[in-house]
Amino acid sequence: MSPAPGADDAARPGSGEFTATVIVNAPAAKVFAAFMDWERQSDWIPFTRVRVAEGDGGEGSLVEAVTTIGPAVLRDEIRVVKVNAPYEVRVVHCGKVLRGPGAMRCTAMSGDRTQVVLHEWFHLPPGPVGKIAWPVVWPGSKLGFTGALKKFGRLIEQGRLP
Repeated sequence: MSPAPGADDAARPGSGEFTATVIVNAPAAKVFAAFMDWERQSDWIPFTRVRVAEGDGGEGSLVEAVTTIGPAVLRDEIRVVKVNAPYEVRVVHCGKVLRGPGAMRCTAMSGDRTQVVLHEWFHLPPGPVGKIAWPVVWPGSKLGFTGALKKFGRLIEQGRLP
């Protein structure tokens, strides 16, 4: 599997950065397995359908997430670059619009709880467009991903994932 065109550039952290965190009442291995079930991410990421486009979902795979809100459609191409189960997965968003690295980490806590941290760095449009767009987009991204992670945690705790 070859990297998507421009994937090397996309692997560089962009200036748009956000982090979302949630504590899940489940062991890290179970939480990690649920996260790596790419197609089931459609159950907890609003308006989004996720599928493995190339590979088996592990290192080197290409995952496609298509978000549709009304007439607007955003296609996110995600290359899985590193899997360190059950603790971390690293990806690179390498599509035409969404570009930049990301990581999801599971940290085991006492009482079979797991802290999940999702961290993303996105490339912003150059010049004034990026400077104007980021303050508008960032709060929605952070709130959206925090809400999605909370739903993810609830689904695991209810036994609906993985």
